[in-house]
Amino acid sequence: MARNPLENLGRYSVVLASHSPRRRELLSMMAIDFDIANNIEVDESYPDNMALEDVAGYLSYKKAYAYKKQMLPEQLLITADTTVILDKEILGKPATDEDAVEMLRKISGKTHKVVTGVTIVTTLRSVTFSVQSEVTFGDLTEEMIQYYVSRFHPTDKAGAYGVQEWIGAVGIKDISGSYYNVMGLPTHRLFQELLKF
Repeated sequence: MARNPLENLGRYSVVLASHSPRRRELLSMMAIDFDIANNIEVDESYPDNMALEDVAGYLSYKKAYAYKKQMLPEQLLITADTTVILDKEILGKPATDEDAVEMLRKISGKTHKVVTGVTIVTTLRSVTFSVQSEVTFGDLTEEMIQYYVSRFHPTDKAGAYGVQEWIGAVGIKDISGSYYNVMGLPTHRLFQELLKF
């Protein structure tokens, strides 16, 4: 039987510090056995003068180090954060369905950036990286927006949409870069970094 290219991770107990079902699904697709970390509240503020493209990596780093003091020597922790950037503004998770509607109106017919930052940390080493994709939506009608928000309630998603959901299938015109990065985890880059551990 062929060996798993990530058999080097066998020396670790891999822990994902994320409650995103998308990130769980993607890490499972990579044939990695992992546990989910207990939830820790992390302050997600960032310096006002920070470049918006650097925010996701910075926040993934903050999340990792909130957990690091609890880590055991045999553990390898993965944290991630995804930001949606439109016209020099970060579109976070909408607080309400009404906020989601407003965000989707903003991104309709435009191209925005999706940046996912990832931190991998053990008690001996760590690495933080970010991957950027560009997503272009076609024009979204009010009917499309209302249908999506009322059916999917995307208040748990940055930018108020899931690329893998209905609005992604019918509304996204083009993606430049990694699809999985837009979904919440840049799997190719993550795989390359994990090979080094």
